[in-house]
Amino acid sequence: MNDKSEGLYIPSLDGIRASAAFIVFVSHAGSEGVIPGLFGVTVFFFLSGYLITTLLRIEYERYKQISLRKFYLRRIFRILPPMYIVLAMMAILAVTGVVPSKMTWDGLLAQFAHLSNYYQIFFGETGIAPDTGAMWSLAVEEHFYLLFPLCLILLLRRFGRRRAAIILTGVCILVLAWRCALVQGFKVDPMYTRAATDARLDSILFGCIMALGMNPMLDAKSSVMSDRQWAVVLALAVVALVLSFVYREPLFREAIRYSVQGVALFPVFYCAVRFPHWSVFRWTEWRAVRSFGLISYTFYLCHQMSLKRAEHYLGNTLGSSIIGFVAAVAFSILMYLLVEKRMADWRRRLQAR
Repeated sequence: MNDKSEGLYIPSLDGIRASAAFIVFVSHAGSEGVIPGLFGVTVFFFLSGYLITTLLRIEYERYKQISLRKFYLRRIFRILPPMYIVLAMMAILAVTGVVPSKMTWDGLLAQFAHLSNYYQIFFGETGIAPDTGAMWSLAVEEHFYLLFPLCLILLLRRFGRRRAAIILTGVCILVLAWRCALVQGFKVDPMYTRAATDARLDSILFGCIMALGMNPMLDAKSSVMSDRQWAVVLALAVVALVLSFVYREPLFREAIRYSVQGVALFPVFYCAVRFPHWSVFRWTEWRAVRSFGLISYTFYLCHQMSLKRAEHYLGNTLGSSIIGFVAAVAFSILMYLLVEKRMADWRRRLQAR
């Protein structure tokens, strides 16, 4: 979504997107116990909520309305083609026996219907297309954006953007309470609070709240803090994130940490967008990093496939991880050139109309 075809391009966010994709990759490459791969997904969620809500806010402030038809068409052009191509490719490899798999038709149907997160929660990854487990996060986003634009229209018309941000903050608190109840009262499997839409939608909402309440792209002049004060807040946010990784108490890990990370990401994103010239954020605008950010969506979709195929032939080694990374980047570049850019052209024409 962070591209010129949508009328909104923030270079530093391509860098953050690239770092999130790399975190997920390294974690799945055998470093789960050291690198918090799930945090990379949380970053994706926050980024998605911020960018999409910023676009919707701009549209509403310009035209006093939001076109639901255009919104859903943009989502279709942006999200579905790469996802369905990767999913169909892995399903064909599974059916033909090229890739060993216990895929079932109901598991594959759940993925095509964007229900893979709940399918994996209740039935595991065995029945889905091989090497596509990461697609659970796309299901969370699709569930969220199915209703969010309509809710946002109602909130903006009735309360205005600042009160809407406060109401959404209240929803985040309710989701936190729900997660705590799931962990303490219902004793659910940890997979539920990690992947269920009802337990993770606040990770997207935090980005939406920043887009409405204190948007560094649209409301920078109204900031109530100086640059130095933001630097202090940023440092505290980084400390909070580090603590969220190392503190292992079950209730905190499975329920509270997602809220802590969402709050801590607020100053990280705010400063990255408003102060990209700060030394701590300069890397986000390096050309190589931004280029990786552009292909990060397909990279996220195919990285497990590339890793598993490399490990199949070379074993779980550093060399296989490097080859898996290179293969995933090559495939993502090809997908970007042949599919994503064409879809972006269609979205641009839609936006122009």
